[in-house]
Amino acid sequence: MIIKSFELKKLNTNKKNIYLLYGENEGFKNEVIKKYFEINFNDKIYKYDQNEILINKEIFYNNVLTKSFFENEKLIIISRADDKIKDIIDEILEKKLENIIIILNSGLLEKKSKIRSFFEKNKDTVCIPFYADTNETLRSIANNFFKKNNISISQQTINMLVERVRGDRKNLDNELKKIESFMQNKKKITTEEILKLTNLAENYDISELVDNCLAKNSKKTINILNENNFSIEDCIIIIRTILMKTKRLYKISMSLSKNNISIDEVINSHKPPVFWKDKEILKQQIKNWSYNNIETLIYKINEIELIIKKNSNSSINILSDFIIALSAKTNN
Repeated sequence: MIIKSFELKKLNTNKKNIYLLYGENEGFKNEVIKKYFEINFNDKIYKYDQNEILINKEIFYNNVLTKSFFENEKLIIISRADDKIKDIIDEILEKKLENIIIILNSGLLEKKSKIRSFFEKNKDTVCIPFYADTNETLRSIANNFFKKNNISISQQTINMLVERVRGDRKNLDNELKKIESFMQNKKKITTEEILKLTNLAENYDISELVDNCLAKNSKKTINILNENNFSIEDCIIIIRTILMKTKRLYKISMSLSKNNISIDEVINSHKPPVFWKDKEILKQQIKNWSYNNIETLIYKINEIELIIKKNSNSSINILSDFIIALSAKTNN
């Protein structure tokens, strides 16, 4: 069955337990998941990427089907879901599970999509489309925030803020949180202050994502992918960041192979200097990658960048698959 995003009051999680949330509005989807689902499960929430499940179906089934004295109820959220997971959903529906809610979080799905069609027509499942927010909707959210917090700001500045978040409710929410922290003991904010606070080009999550990927911290890498709404434009920034950090890894690995000195000595002498908080994760990366494999990886990164540029509509999935595979534990 289909429920429109403006009909969310019709949601009854006691009657339905498998949901498909699809569309480009990740910020709105996250709001709905938190407001209508996560609030009832506290720490009994499990998050998966679809590829994790397809690679290890048995582990997933065990988690879904196994109940314990301490965990009767579970919320399972599966990101980047598409037609490949339909057979698994069929099996779960046949078992008529109780006390478990499963949410499939998908991007844009065409009308001919098998999983979308299945959820729309099946009386036991719920399908909710999430379309992009209009600037009018985002302006309303921003206006309510400034009014609620009694912050004086011009409508022109609000319009500029809305333009900078590129039609994404999640981006707007992140920027409003920055503003809220900045406005302690202040009641007025200027256009110049907004410009400084909302520099969207700087993305700490990208650096953290790449560091954990190269360190083969698979679980952390997947969590970052699941928790962030990276855009098509971000894909090039991410792949370039992977290349930059891999080249640094290559230089350090080369120094280790040529000089009989410790990892700490090589890192401390590296130019440009490695920031102190990055040293431990860099050591993990060095231990996980051999000199020859780093060289091969650099060529692979360049190939992926070309593929992403040629397939911009699929760039997020292409890059995510590459990052997940890269972060997996292998004998490098």
